[in-house]
Amino acid sequence: MILCANPRAQYVAHRREIDTAIAAVLERGFYVLGEEVRAFEADFAAYVGVQHGIGVGSGTEALHVALAALGVGAGDEVITVSHTAVATVSAIEMRGATPVLVDIDPRTYSMDPARLSARITSRTRAIIPVHLYGRALELDPILDIAKQHGIAVIEDCAQAHGAKRSGHRTGARGTFGCFSFYPTKNLGALGDGGMIVTNDPQLAARARQIREYGWVERYVSKTIGWNSRLDELQAAVLRVKLGVLDADNAARRDRAKRYDAGLRDCRLQLPVWTDDESHVFHLYVVRSAQRDRLQLALKEAGIGALVHYPVPVHLQPAYASRLPGSDALPETERAAREVLSLPMYPELSTDDIATVIAEIRAFERNP
Repeated sequence: MILCANPRAQYVAHRREIDTAIAAVLERGFYVLGEEVRAFEADFAAYVGVQHGIGVGSGTEALHVALAALGVGAGDEVITVSHTAVATVSAIEMRGATPVLVDIDPRTYSMDPARLSARITSRTRAIIPVHLYGRALELDPILDIAKQHGIAVIEDCAQAHGAKRSGHRTGARGTFGCFSFYPTKNLGALGDGGMIVTNDPQLAARARQIREYGWVERYVSKTIGWNSRLDELQAAVLRVKLGVLDADNAARRDRAKRYDAGLRDCRLQLPVWTDDESHVFHLYVVRSAQRDRLQLALKEAGIGALVHYPVPVHLQPAYASRLPGSDALPETERAAREVLSLPMYPELSTDDIATVIAEIRAFERNP
């Protein structure tokens, strides 16, 4: 079976360093918000190119805490997309705010800036654009619109660790950048974890309070908060993996180039990217009008191609027909019918890539 993602392969590739890092934490005997978390927060913030990093319990919690630090709550609106993980929208509703949806650009699958201004109202407090599939979206027009209206921008970077555009890594330009360290991510933990990054010292301090009961000093809650802490074991693992992230991302781009070369003349829409974008290919996503049949043919050949995402958030049972903007998302709905994620991870072999390409070409000969 050729897996779509294979986090175990990354562990095996760096087993000695990861095991050593875990053993050191176990021997030290301090497991929550200790020196490993502080070091990783500093290392990751420096990697992104910002001043502050705040480790939290998950990528969803990164968005949730960031929104709370901005004071977003009941009666407020936050603009985002429906072609994303449900977490992006659920984090907004966790604050009691209303998610307002904007359609995507059909080429890049990211928020279409041309549709953004029409969704802004007097209640809009933030915009959450999503850097999807490992591609850094064109943030300038979104930042310009946000600045005109005095609105915060929270970059959802859960799928784009290390991606760049115009010399900036994802997470470096918004009010906040929010990352997930779910095991399948480009920078993945051995469990859940997340990070908030920012250049604003006051917002950073507020986020640190919120992620641990609102404490400024232990057992004294200066504000409302909760428990959302990145633990020492995960931070230790992530420090090891951060050291190889750029090399792993380069390996992903190499595999993307192999897919591009082998599928260029097929009846598929391939990812839009150039070398200077530093696309990090969390996923290699193609598009086909015969997606479901193609996915089944690949499954029968032992290839684990998946769909990210088969049901847009606004069509999920929990959200159907109640989110503003849901009636104007034709590109989102079309993408959900046609996108397919092919196997992609740094350790994916050239033989496996060749097999995937061969099976797709065989399907196109006999669809």
